[in-house]
Amino acid sequence: MAVGALKFGQFTLKSGSTGPILSALAKAFASTIVEAQKSSSSTSPLPEFDVLFGPAYKGIPFAAMTVTHLYDNHNIAVGLAYDRKEVKDHGEGGNMVGASVKGKKILILDDVMTAGTAVRAAIDLVKREGGEVVGVVQCLDREEVGKDGVSSTVKEVEAIVGEGRVKAILRMRDLMVWLEKNGMNDELEKMKVYWEKYGLKQ
Repeated sequence: MAVGALKFGQFTLKSGSTGPILSALAKAFASTIVEAQKSSSSTSPLPEFDVLFGPAYKGIPFAAMTVTHLYDNHNIAVGLAYDRKEVKDHGEGGNMVGASVKGKKILILDDVMTAGTAVRAAIDLVKREGGEVVGVVQCLDREEVGKDGVSSTVKEVEAIVGEGRVKAILRMRDLMVWLEKNGMNDELEKMKVYWEKYGLKQ
């Protein structure tokens, strides 16, 4: 909140970011990845991976800074890959940039998943390029009902990448608790309305 990484209200997505915001998010992504790789009796750990993939366009700066934080702060060296929306017909060609994903284990970064359309497209792209997606780490798990109207979007994506392999820096319920503790009642009420309409009932 201090750097503006979390905002409330209605926004046009794909807006620009600042150094402090990107740095805070990248540190959080890196820490979440490291913690998720540790064995736990209650959750499935993320497996080791070779390349961090940031889907265009929002995922590119997240992934670029996260691989740096992983190396500088956790001594984990992995490759960086991302895609471009427009296929390049000269130079190296194609729409993949950075480290090759062929024959590699890939971890995908995402901001939030609503219907999961964007992350599914990223998974399909990596698979077409010969990579194996071993997990997804998102900034916020909205804990929304998926396309089937019963299970969550996260569970639907886990059916593709493996059970317990979709992780998040923050969950919707955690955010709501934080809002309540900090007296942000207007934001909390709006989020409760959203949750009632789209949230996974457990």
